[in-house]
Amino acid sequence: MLVTPGMGHLIPLAELAKRLAARHGATATLITFASTASATQRAFLASLPPAIASLSLPPVDLSDLPPDAAIETLMSEECARVVPALTGVLSGLKETTRLVAFVADLFGADSFDAAAAAGVARRYLFFPTNLHVLTLILHLPELDVSMPGEFRDLAEPVRLPGCVPIPGPDILSPLQDKSNPCYRWMVHHARRYRDAEAILVNSFDAVEPDVARVLRAPQPGRPPVYNIGPLIKTDAVETDNEPRAPCLEWLDRQPPRSVIFVSFGSGGSLPAEQMRELALGLEQSGQRFLWVVRSPSDEGAVNANYYDAESKRDPLPYLPEGFVERTKGVGLLVPSWAPQIKVLAHEATGGFLVHCGWNSVLESLVHGVPMVAWPLFAEQRQNAVMLSEGVGAAIRVPDTKRREEIAAAVREVMAGQGKGAEVRAKVAELQKAAAEGLREGGAATTALDEVVHKWIGGGDK
Repeated sequence: MLVTPGMGHLIPLAELAKRLAARHGATATLITFASTASATQRAFLASLPPAIASLSLPPVDLSDLPPDAAIETLMSEECARVVPALTGVLSGLKETTRLVAFVADLFGADSFDAAAAAGVARRYLFFPTNLHVLTLILHLPELDVSMPGEFRDLAEPVRLPGCVPIPGPDILSPLQDKSNPCYRWMVHHARRYRDAEAILVNSFDAVEPDVARVLRAPQPGRPPVYNIGPLIKTDAVETDNEPRAPCLEWLDRQPPRSVIFVSFGSGGSLPAEQMRELALGLEQSGQRFLWVVRSPSDEGAVNANYYDAESKRDPLPYLPEGFVERTKGVGLLVPSWAPQIKVLAHEATGGFLVHCGWNSVLESLVHGVPMVAWPLFAEQRQNAVMLSEGVGAAIRVPDTKRREEIAAAVREVMAGQGKGAEVRAKVAELQKAAAEGLREGGAATTALDEVVHKWIGGGDK
């Protein structure tokens, strides 16, 4: 399995590997890029079960790319340039294992060339986000021809089969500037997706039912699509001597479903002005909150933490004067990082103000936590539309991000009797559907069984 940069790509692929090991006795090798070797990633890979090995590809020279190259361009270039080295790695694995399949993730389709050169018969694409984003990418080559201007300037939302209509400005960020090389890369990936034998998606039918129905029907020239989610990080069992995180002890003292958890994922930080408004909005909402706070993103690069999740500086001086003092009784500020899954699983947590990264959305749904949507980059704005306008699992904060709007959205999700109550009921329903799909005979389990059956039946004997 080839993992392009980003913990958000590594975690679900590692979970897929765990599921294959536990249910089917398969071993897996996770192949990572040199550019992402961080302490966080090394610790994560070291914690995986013995059936899952990992290896890192050699570094690739990207010094010819402009200093402001988009993350999507960097990942795509690194993948294309590493094909010769990857061919060697796969040829080696073919000699030492019964290699039945190669899986690449969403920015890694060029690696299919390495798998073909190494003689790996079955090549699969793993898509760590949802069917809405997949549908957009699959339609990109035709949209590229039929739509002359920029997405952000469209008067009408983009309508795709089975999908919630997506306003132009909410279409994924690497598609928002056609003159940027990352746009051409996305069109290129879209064409390469058709070389996959099948596409495995980290989603489940109940969260996007109409597009799931559309993609279930076979279509000439498009690989079959399997919904195998939700794949979320399953933490190693806690040992008794492990100290409990202070934020969990704080949650232990709060009433059930009374706290909103505020976090922008492993890669996100806010501009200073929005950080101020968020602080004052949380205070104004009157709700208890647990906020994973980072220093603001300078120069407006909201994905400044993409390759490294640590807060760049002490975040507390950036908060409004007196805020920490005034909210002492109701709020807890945690710098940089919190054990997100444990927080979402805690009975005191009643809402999640989230950047709408897909891993976080799935973690929220699996634990039955309704969301306040505050998207930052990548496909997050599109996810926010799908969650708020489509399935109804979130309330979105308006783009103006004023404190009173933030306070209103938080209050509604936590305690509102109208829209808030509907969102809470919908999320409870989705939590049940997610669990059912993962049971014996459930949709996700059956889909993955079908894929593995092909590998074993038609693999290299």
